[in-house]
Amino acid sequence: QVHLVESGGGSVQAGGSLRLSCEATGDPISDYCMAWIRQSPGKEREVAAFIYVGGGSQSYASAVRGRFTISRDDAKNTLYLQMDNLKPEDTAIYYCAAYSSLPAGCSRWSHVPAFRSWGQGIQVTVSS
Repeated sequence: QVHLVESGGGSVQAGGSLRLSCEATGDPISDYCMAWIRQSPGKEREVAAFIYVGGGSQSYASAVRGRFTISRDDAKNTLYLQMDNLKPEDTAIYYCAAYSSLPAGCSRWSHVPAFRSWGQGIQVTVSS
């Protein structure tokens, strides 16, 4: 199991940028499928960005594609989310989440129940 702790959230004006970090302890993350999942008030959680084992492939929700970039540094056991050109509708609590790629791989990138390990969440607020 991995224990996940997010940092880097805060408040920014529309058009601004933020970078979220997620430090993992416990298991090394190299065998974990990882994501940033967000929840806005009154809405269900959605996978905003997902990164596969090895970091060579990523998947994004259509609302953030082209503005958000997910990356991972397995040597530092850390996941990142670079958020550019932020919009008020990006306001949400952002969670770092993960599930082991063993034995089935990272096949269900947008399926929130698949994620077994979660951080405590961090607030991102974008004002217009």
